[in-house]
Amino acid sequence: MKIVIIGNGMVSYKFCEKIISKISKDTAEIVVFGEEPRPAYDRVHLSEFFAGKTADDLLMASADWYAANNITLHLGDPVQQIDRTTKTVHSYRGITAAYDYLVIATGSSAFVPPIPGVDKKGVFIYRTIEDLELMRDYAPKAKRGVVIGGGLLGLEAAKAMLDLGITDTHVIEFAPRLMPRQIDENGSRILEQQLNQLGLAIHINKNTSEILGDDTMTGLRFADDTHLDADMLVISAGIKPRDELAKLSGLDTGHRGGIVVNDLLQTTDPDIYAIGECALYNGMVYGLVAPGYEMAEVVATHITNRLAAHTAAEKTFTGFDMSTKLKLIGIDVASFGDPFVSAETSRSIVFEDTMKGVYKRISISSDGKYLLGGILIGDADAYNMLLQTAKNKVILPPDPEDVLLGARGGSQEAGPGVMGLPDDAVICSCESITKGDICAAVEAGNETFDSIKKCTKAATCCGGCGPMVKDLITGTMKAQGKYIRNVLCEHFAYSRQELYDLIRIKNVRSFDEALDHYGAGDGCEVCKPVIASIMASLWNDMILEKGNDAVQDSNDRFLANIQKGGTYSVVPRIPGGEITPAKLLVIAQVALKYNLYTKITGGQRIDLFGAHLDDLPNIWEELIDAGFESGHAYGKALRTVKSCVGSTWCRFGLHDSVSFAIQIEERYRGLRAPHKLKSAVSGCIRECAEAQSKDFGIIATEKGWNLYVCGNGGSKPQHAILLAADLDSETCIRYIDRFLMFYIKTADPLTRTATWLNKLEGGITYLKNVVINDSLGIAAELEQEMQSLVDRYKCEWKEVVENPELRKRFSHFVNAPGTKDPTVKFDSMREQKKAAEWK
Repeated sequence: MKIVIIGNGMVSYKFCEKIISKISKDTAEIVVFGEEPRPAYDRVHLSEFFAGKTADDLLMASADWYAANNITLHLGDPVQQIDRTTKTVHSYRGITAAYDYLVIATGSSAFVPPIPGVDKKGVFIYRTIEDLELMRDYAPKAKRGVVIGGGLLGLEAAKAMLDLGITDTHVIEFAPRLMPRQIDENGSRILEQQLNQLGLAIHINKNTSEILGDDTMTGLRFADDTHLDADMLVISAGIKPRDELAKLSGLDTGHRGGIVVNDLLQTTDPDIYAIGECALYNGMVYGLVAPGYEMAEVVATHITNRLAAHTAAEKTFTGFDMSTKLKLIGIDVASFGDPFVSAETSRSIVFEDTMKGVYKRISISSDGKYLLGGILIGDADAYNMLLQTAKNKVILPPDPEDVLLGARGGSQEAGPGVMGLPDDAVICSCESITKGDICAAVEAGNETFDSIKKCTKAATCCGGCGPMVKDLITGTMKAQGKYIRNVLCEHFAYSRQELYDLIRIKNVRSFDEALDHYGAGDGCEVCKPVIASIMASLWNDMILEKGNDAVQDSNDRFLANIQKGGTYSVVPRIPGGEITPAKLLVIAQVALKYNLYTKITGGQRIDLFGAHLDDLPNIWEELIDAGFESGHAYGKALRTVKSCVGSTWCRFGLHDSVSFAIQIEERYRGLRAPHKLKSAVSGCIRECAEAQSKDFGIIATEKGWNLYVCGNGGSKPQHAILLAADLDSETCIRYIDRFLMFYIKTADPLTRTATWLNKLEGGITYLKNVVINDSLGIAAELEQEMQSLVDRYKCEWKEVVENPELRKRFSHFVNAPGTKDPTVKFDSMREQKKAAEWK
């Protein structure tokens, strides 16, 4: 039997994957025609192309995969005609292929509004890798960019503009709000505020009437007769189904586009199927990847049954929940169920925090029993559980607001949790994996996240269901009466905390020694950096000695952050942000000598980008001679201690925040921890150093210092919590010693202090008892261990500069030291260089 697939996108690939899992290789001959010059790639993460991923990184599978599975793949050769009478297809390159079953998976194309001037230079669409390559090549000429479309794709295109270095980027939306199909007016307002903070200018209620310019665009004119100057435009105003072939061959299509299909995804010709964004089911085109994957499963099952002449009940497509969770430009945006349910048949609960940019609204049934839908902006951690609660009609708790805010005070837990869901609840919508499937796999002995992914395929696509899958693994094992241990990985049957104590007791100084004593196998990318971090936190030895260089993360291995383009950044420490003019001159001279891009960071440091590997020791040597040392920007270590000018210059300053910040930074420099650490010292309650957004922050009071702990910025900002008030400097440092060492001893790998505190049983009350009241009787031990690390500190850059054997490691070509990597290319931007694509 011959199966021909027209189109080679994500859904086409998924169909291939599913059909070969159901039939033997000699059962059918499979042929795929793809329009693009490369195999199927991940369009969901297309914008990551501008964040350093290559086209190969985005591939779903290589051409070799198709060949290995007896699939003939024709790339760059679209089908131009379907002959239903002879059951053949004819391609652009003249290939004729016969079929018994034909699957149309042509997807969609970008909708381009009929605006005069869309054919001018500088106008692009945002759809394929080729489109992105054209944008990348044109971007250096642009100073102001514009995106038409404020939906999902439009905001992704805006992120691409920012990634291309076009900081003056505008988004034009015809509707009165952003993402009109997913979020309401209040959610749009919060999202717009967040996007403004990132540098995007948002224009809503704008109808573009003309693209200005002669051959090259110079701006846009709107229907209200206003205009906006711009020199680059990306159109991302929606999609339209690719149904041209279906129309030519006489298949039914919708009046607004799309190939009409039935519950089995058959077109009006029963031997021709349509799946993905080209299919029109029950009057609707599904524009997300998950329903496309479900369509692929339905068709693969139906064709398999037809090949085997099965008469069993068919798997059918009955529509698909369009709930979605995305991270747009670093901001969580989610909607689930019916986000716009009528107020006449429901009640709403709304939480809004304009300070943190968080908006949550849920709609519940009038009787308060069921969750109907909702919208989440800025914080979508509860999305998976809320979605399952709505889909499976789980009864809400007596206080329905608990599903948004969590159980509070004396109330009960905010619902039955993931184990309370029915077995047929679909946990992984991409692969249609149910709770029952996952629990059964755990009961069969698959008790790790990786093994569940391998045997069920859950969490292997978008990964959004990962946290819920992990909770199901733990819940199922607990239900079996098994003791749950938070082991590091398959090579170490211990938690990080247990390994910390074991390595300390045995005085283990290398990864190989740790593996011999407590592990098995050769180790992996999970356990190697964790063990390296533990040893650094215990002994503060040079991290590249004693055979430990190979187990470090790549940044630690080179004592510098590897950047897009294959070069490295150099970040000298500038304690408290204080620097002399003489040191500033040295940084400028080094940057000029080695042609480095320079940028002042939010942490009051100067980053030098674009250094070749061979140049790193030379750069460090010149900086060290001027009195600088490593800023540990590459390590899970203390990064910066930011400060305001305090009483040194400010008329509001209560204490010398600069001197105290320098003292704090020089005490904890080089301190390795489960995750990076940031700190700040503010000279008064005006908080110019933003101390309450740091892992530990200090604010001057009239009586001394207030110490705050466990805050952090980033995608999930959290304010630090007051640990102790009105401290003298010595007591403040003593409490910081205890706090940091307790965190280092007890936190899981790659866990920030904020997350650690959130999971710490007893929370801030317990932490205060440990740090201030010495409830565990370990305060003296924690202080002693910290002092030992402080006393053993050495600058890692200086160690490399002064050690010829270590210095030899910093060579791109071992047999030709000093030779620059010829693949590293640079472009120019604002009179400095920037990284070009890493070939």
